[in-house]
Amino acid sequence: MITIIVATRNAHKVAEIKGILGEEPRIFSQLDFPNAPAVAEDADTFAGNAARKAEGLFAWLSATGHRQALATGAAFFILADDSGLEVDALGGAPGVHSARFAAVETERAANSSDAENNAKLLRLLADVPPEKRTARFRCALALKAPEKDTLLFEGVCEGRIALSPSGTGGFGYDPFFVPDGHAQSFAELGESVKNKISHRARALAQLRRFLEGVS
Repeated sequence: MITIIVATRNAHKVAEIKGILGEEPRIFSQLDFPNAPAVAEDADTFAGNAARKAEGLFAWLSATGHRQALATGAAFFILADDSGLEVDALGGAPGVHSARFAAVETERAANSSDAENNAKLLRLLADVPPEKRTARFRCALALKAPEKDTLLFEGVCEGRIALSPSGTGGFGYDPFFVPDGHAQSFAELGESVKNKISHRARALAQLRRFLEGVS
């Protein structure tokens, strides 16, 4: 049995990862380890942030003895995700600042709410016509195993930013992001479709192929 601990307290991300990887790996997250310290996400790339989170949680689990207990009789990995939205008309922003886009110009360190981030996105794109609202979601996954170098997997989903939100599913920028080849936003398409075409799904597909070789 493969054991994976996902370095996030975002329940939406954990649910997506479980939905895409299926029931085969035994999956935990930082929600199961509330005392695990937060890792500063101050790298200038998604891959850099993902690696820092995976390696930081791995170090804490090792120091506290959790890793040894969880890894008994199983392949053991820490998985970290860093992902976000890149809008061409904004020079690639919000990028690595996607979670705290509305707070970037302030001294607030915490993530902004989805409503705040989306309001800022709409404000900055107010005068941008539909044909120039191209964008993509990018996901970087970092996988850390004992005595192994951190592995990286990346997935991208191209699309555009709609003029107004639609749909009630998903989270973050999902109500505004319409993937190429579709007329509906991520928030409208539902999990069954999103979990096949999203940036995270594409990165996790690469990860799944790697894990098949391990198991």
